Amino acid sequence: MEDVGLETEMIGSETLGDSLFGFLESIGLYDEENPSSNPFALWKFADMLSHADEFLSGFGYTLSVSCLALLIALIFGTIGGVMATSRFKILKAYTRIYVEILQNTPLVIQIFFLYFALPPLGIHLDVFSVGVLGVGAYHGAYVSEVVRSGILSVPKGQFEASASQGFTYTQQMRYIILPQTIKIILPPLTNQMVNLIKNTSVLLIVAGGEIMYVADSYAGDTSNYAPAYLFTALLYFIVCYPLAYFAKFYEDRLKNAHLKR
Repeated sequence: MEDVGLETEMIGSETLGDSLFGFLESIGLYDEENPSSNPFALWKFADMLSHADEFLSGFGYTLSVSCLALLIALIFGTIGGVMATSRFKILKAYTRIYVEILQNTPLVIQIFFLYFALPPLGIHLDVFSVGVLGVGAYHGAYVSEVVRSGILSVPKGQFEASASQGFTYTQQMRYIILPQTIKIILPPLTNQMVNLIKNTSVLLIVAGGEIMYVADSYAGDTSNYAPAYLFTALLYFIVCYPLAYFAKFYEDRLKNAHLKR
């Protein structure tokens, strides 16, 4: 059934491509025997659209990696942020080491480490897992700093009042501090989501199958670089711009609410 569905999608893309080529030829913008070499020639975009199913499949792969990597980043980041504000120095030290190492080394090197250095140690991860873990852990370091800053922005009186009521540190975080922190950290957290989605493109270097790999493979095979990369940029923009706009909108709303007090 999956093969039939895939074949149907491919036929649909080819039909769309043939229709576009036919239209361009009918209005004199395409000559099959002497096609234009202009990198922005319309026939090149038509050819790219005939492979739209491949691009959309890569885009779906990118979104899958992004969602799972975001989950890991939120888990690592929340735990790291809470540990960074703990009164136990050993927990602060562990978090600091994690944050400093991942923030101050390139993501590319971290991906290479997971993909090439772990197999000799007997740990074998597929490309999808490497992307989820690598990108997730990398952004988890940044989310950790966002969470830490959010916790520290809560007035100390909140800690003291809850402690006087018999709340443990874990209960303070769960019921009082973190709920107040969420609205403070939401804008920078959303910006991290945008960066995370864009950084999945690093999987291109290990043939990750995401949208950038598909675009680069298509461009290399056909030399239609402009259409491939413009279409890929459009797909990224469709996802990232609404998130970036929401972050800015929410941040402005918080500032206005603060000024009205």
